[in-house]
Amino acid sequence: MEQQIARYFELKQLLKQAEEEVDRLKAELLAAYEAPGTYVNDEYKLMISVQERRDYDDNRLYNALPDKDVWRLLSKADTTKITGLVKLSILNEHILDGTYEVRHIPQIRISKK
Repeated sequence: MEQQIARYFELKQLLKQAEEEVDRLKAELLAAYEAPGTYVNDEYKLMISVQERRDYDDNRLYNALPDKDVWRLLSKADTTKITGLVKLSILNEHILDGTYEVRHIPQIRISKK
């Protein structure tokens, strides 16, 4: 059992180091290739895209809701729940204007040619 514990600890350390290196490489790639698009070299294809994420403010969202009973469905500003309520037509997009900040998150995908 001691060997499994030691191996588990070792692998967790390696995983942490690998994640740190991936983060560093991602930052370097994003610095070198700032614009979204596809970049191809001899062996690899790099695709950079931007994902929009909304960060809702609880207070602004609560004040914007036409029916305060809807807040019971949310209980806090959960993006997934809000999206679901918009799709069900319980909430309207124009009501949500001004209740969130939009973040642009760059995404990287690399594949072999």
